[in-house]
Amino acid sequence: MRSTKALPYLLLAPATIFLVVFFLYPFVLVAIDAFTKGGAVTLDNFRTMTSNWKFSETLRNTMLLAAVVVPIQLAMALSMATIVSKLSMGRSAILYIFAIPLGLSDLAAGLIWLTIFEQSGFLNSWLVSLGLIDKPIMFLGYQNKWVIFTAVVLGEVWRATAIMMVILVAGMGLIPKEYYEAAEVFGAPPWKRFTKITLPLLRPSLQTALILRVILAFEVFAVVAALSGTQFPVLMGETYHWQFTLQDRGVAAAFAMLILAISIAFTLLLLYLLRVPREARL
Repeated sequence: MRSTKALPYLLLAPATIFLVVFFLYPFVLVAIDAFTKGGAVTLDNFRTMTSNWKFSETLRNTMLLAAVVVPIQLAMALSMATIVSKLSMGRSAILYIFAIPLGLSDLAAGLIWLTIFEQSGFLNSWLVSLGLIDKPIMFLGYQNKWVIFTAVVLGEVWRATAIMMVILVAGMGLIPKEYYEAAEVFGAPPWKRFTKITLPLLRPSLQTALILRVILAFEVFAVVAALSGTQFPVLMGETYHWQFTLQDRGVAAAFAMLILAISIAFTLLLLYLLRVPREARL
């Protein structure tokens, strides 16, 4: 009898130990570094962070990138998931093709787009071959900030849209087909079926996909580093800079805590906006 009662705790133990060792313990260390300096509790690390001349630009770039990338990815993921869900033949092949970018690391994705936009890259070669330009253009130069931003957006959209798509495909697979059949009987057009059946019943999956993607959007680093270096500073890039270049763990930890605070705030906002009604959970 005792062994039966202890079984759930034994099954949860490996996951609990993993979370404590690899998440809770590092978080405590980072929090201590952020709020202490010279052994004393202080906010000096946060003052140094906010008084840095790049801080406002870094925060603005990160927010702007998330505000542009996430809606585009949501629209594309919904479209891709709808296409995959409606296919009767070749469904698995199309799903695998859409999910190919998931097999690449962030840095690899950034380097792929770098080979397109750099001065000797594919885009310049194509434009020269068509006679549209006489000599290669430095698209990723410091004077073309909007091109750098566009390249980063394209790289992030291409790399991470599949994450949301996979979640939404799984959610669409749980929607009973009878709802769509009943809507067709009553003459509801495709757009009406999508807005009145698919989107409401897909809310839990949308919630999960958006929370995951928004959190990852605030942690973007490798794609930005590969395409822009330090010309387009973001929060995670500044965290790396303070930790490894300036060797200041306290300020780096302050940046990490800021990213965590922003992620928690947007997670709570999405949980509220996309909350599932109680009657739908019963």
